[in-house]
Amino acid sequence: MIIGTGVDITEVKRLRQAVEKWGEAFLDRVFTKDELRNARKRVSLYQHLAGRFAAKEAIFKAMGDNRLSWKDLEILNDKDGKPYCRLLNFKIKKADIHISISHVKNYATAFAIVTKKPIRS
Repeated sequence: MIIGTGVDITEVKRLRQAVEKWGEAFLDRVFTKDELRNARKRVSLYQHLAGRFAAKEAIFKAMGDNRLSWKDLEILNDKDGKPYCRLLNFKIKKADIHISISHVKNYATAFAIVTKKPIRS
């Protein structure tokens, strides 16, 4: 059962400007340590971070829960490179989140589908 869907597009330039203006304080507010560690290994740091930012925004829209914060979610990649969302907060433990992220030089976009976790017997 689908709980919600969300989509977001982020300008890479705006994310870069936020990092240049607020530095580590901005990064630490929005991203987890694992997200930052992973992003710093990438050739296109700001495109990668903009994709994660867009994914979190898309998930917020799909969840429709204003109690969620940036660090309630962690966007990582599996061994094959597919992005996934790890839930770090019990507020949203009964949901499966499916995401897709894409980016080009100037923009990053993400789409999220949130479904209700199946009841296991």
